[in-house]
Amino acid sequence: MKKIGLIGGTSYHSTIVYYKLINELVQKEIGTAGNPPMLVYSENIELMRSQDFEKINAAYLQTSQMLEKAGAQAIVICANTPHLVYDYVQPKINIPILHIASATGAEAKSLGLKTLGLLGNKPTMTKGFIPKILKEDFGINTLIPEAHCLSTAHDYVSRELTQGQFTEESRKFFLNQMDLLKARGADGIILGCTELPILFQNVAYDIPLLSTTDLHAKMAADFITGKI
Repeated sequence: MKKIGLIGGTSYHSTIVYYKLINELVQKEIGTAGNPPMLVYSENIELMRSQDFEKINAAYLQTSQMLEKAGAQAIVICANTPHLVYDYVQPKINIPILHIASATGAEAKSLGLKTLGLLGNKPTMTKGFIPKILKEDFGINTLIPEAHCLSTAHDYVSRELTQGQFTEESRKFFLNQMDLLKARGADGIILGCTELPILFQNVAYDIPLLSTTDLHAKMAADFITGKI
């Protein structure tokens, strides 16, 4: 099995989900109770909340280089927002960063989806690092909520979901955003915050909900087992 390096901590709730999912998927593939060797480094979530992107880039580069030196054959960033470092970090290391948007785009393409609504915190929705890959690599268009809703979505993510709080109020808000995105032409919805699938577990919706966490974890497991 190949060894991956996980960069977590944003939030630690999402890191737990990633670690659990990757182990379960690899166990299912290899057919034993064994688990793959992985390297895990947990960043302080306050780094991302600082919005100091020079500092964020430098920290993720340092961590990626450390994991590479320690034997990682690929990097998995265990959250959506930190993928904004990809363009800065990837050219400076010698192993691939398995991009969350690539995992999402492959699934959307397999389902025949053409336009995806994107939900998450404000940087994830507005910085373009997910829509760019979806458009360039898969020909998929992306819609985000109306401008006046972006700050509210961000507040629910940062003040509740990443703190492990999953309220009916936040669930209703994001369901309404799904309805609005669908009305504008979305034929699928990206749950672009690792905690959103937790918020919507066991909730049915009439167009596909793409959990970036699940799809990214599967990509990681496929890399470990040599499928990609």
